[in-house]
Amino acid sequence: MKEDQKMHKVLHSVHLWGIAVGLVISGDYFGWNFGWSKASFWEFSFAVGWIATFYVLFALCFTELAASIPQSGGPSAYAKRALGDLFGLITGYLVLVEFLLAPPAIASALGGYIHFLFPVIPAFGAGIVMFCLLLLINLTGIKQTARFELLVTIVAVFGLLFYLAFLTPYVSFDRIPNFPKVSSLSWNSVFLSIPFAIWFFLAVEGVALASEEVRNPARDIPIGYTAGIFTLLCLAGLIFVFTASVVDIKEIAELDYPLSYVLQKLYGKDEIWPFVFTFIGLFGLVASLFGIILGNSRLIYAMAKEGYLPTYLSKLSHGSLVPQNAVISGGVLGIFCMCFLNTAELITISALGACGMYLLSLVSYFVLRKKEPEMVRPYKAPFYPVLPGVALILGIVACGSVCVSEPDLALGVLGFGVVLGIGYYLKLRKT
Repeated sequence: MKEDQKMHKVLHSVHLWGIAVGLVISGDYFGWNFGWSKASFWEFSFAVGWIATFYVLFALCFTELAASIPQSGGPSAYAKRALGDLFGLITGYLVLVEFLLAPPAIASALGGYIHFLFPVIPAFGAGIVMFCLLLLINLTGIKQTARFELLVTIVAVFGLLFYLAFLTPYVSFDRIPNFPKVSSLSWNSVFLSIPFAIWFFLAVEGVALASEEVRNPARDIPIGYTAGIFTLLCLAGLIFVFTASVVDIKEIAELDYPLSYVLQKLYGKDEIWPFVFTFIGLFGLVASLFGIILGNSRLIYAMAKEGYLPTYLSKLSHGSLVPQNAVISGGVLGIFCMCFLNTAELITISALGACGMYLLSLVSYFVLRKKEPEMVRPYKAPFYPVLPGVALILGIVACGSVCVSEPDLALGVLGFGVVLGIGYYLKLRKT
């Protein structure tokens, strides 16, 4: 590709923090609560603790990969370098599953929040309109996109702090049941709730998909990614515990707008605060939807450049140098999925793609440590090989539990992957 067709390098660590937190923060506003429809408080707590530990360990390894190989293909680029073209394709496909199915899930919840504010507006229509609007903003250019993402992320974090502050007077830890005997826990329930624990952190690795547009990857990626993970861990823990201490968890287990419901229950339908929070909460959903659209378009662009997808998807627009065809194609597919799948199904499929990608990324990490010991690594994960080994074991169990919880969806993801692989093989045969 010609030099004038390369992406602009304008992002700093603060932008990466905004992208990391923004990609995920909608998971605090909705989605995670579905876990309580599958498990008790402590069973779901165990799942959340398990997944939080995994994400911390995985983040340390993934930061090393992202800083060492700053390419917009992210996990696909790491797997290709470590394991070859086929695994680059498989890994890229799994990230696509994650990043193409998460936006319609978020758009559905965004429509639900808008419907909560204005009952006359249908939730589905509102979600579609917001989805299309954010697609258009993503076409304006990476600098404007990053600034917008940082702004809405800051507002979204403020919204969660607002929620926690208004819950504080009503917090009663007596609502939280005593810790039961381990033998009384249902491990099947724990496993069934894991996809919704993943939703607390899903897509945070999307920072790597913007790495070609980072000014100083060796410095900015570790700082931005680490700060993002720490912020998300704190918010997730507080939201989880505070919510359980003020309301019956089964009341909100299947709502697309759980936090707004909790505030309305505590303060009444006539009080303004639930509506103020819901308005602010829209920024959280917008931040994640906007950021994941950014991430999936960069992944589609990178996979098209590598020949995994049609080359027209790698075309950059003049002036803004945005992969416009990738942005539009990902959006159209997301809207299509939104029409046929419900929020819980979209979350589970996204988690399936994420888990598979995490495992292949960790395998790539081990292979590259062995295969390319002299590769420049601006950041190195500590305690090798124990730390990535533990992460791999936790990831295998999480991936297996998601597949077992929804075998039909897992088979669907596998089926589409096989079709993509056959298409790529036939393309190679022709060339």
